[in-house]
Amino acid sequence: MPKAEISWKRTTEEGVALQCYAQHVGKDWVFYRREKRFDQWAQTARPPLEDWMALLDAVRRRINRRLLRPEEETRVRKVILERFPGTEV
Repeated sequence: MPKAEISWKRTTEEGVALQCYAQHVGKDWVFYRREKRFDQWAQTARPPLEDWMALLDAVRRRINRRLLRPEEETRVRKVILERFPGTEV
C-alpha cells in the first residue's frame, strides 16, 4: 500500500494544464498525471525534472510538518541527481 500521496498542478510548454501526483511505495515514487478531472490517471514512466522538483518541494514542506521523515528528502535529491546530472538541487 502507498504510504503517501502528493499532488500538484502544472502547465506544459504547449499550454496544456496537467494534474499530477506521486505515490510513495516502498522506497520508490510512482508518478501519475491526467489532463481533466474525469480522465483516467496515467502512470508516467519518465517524469520530467519539473515534476521531481515539485515533489522535492512538497517533501520538504511535509518534513517541516513532521508528516515525512527527514531521510526522505535525501532519497529524493539522490534520485534527481542520478536522473538529471548537473542539476542544482
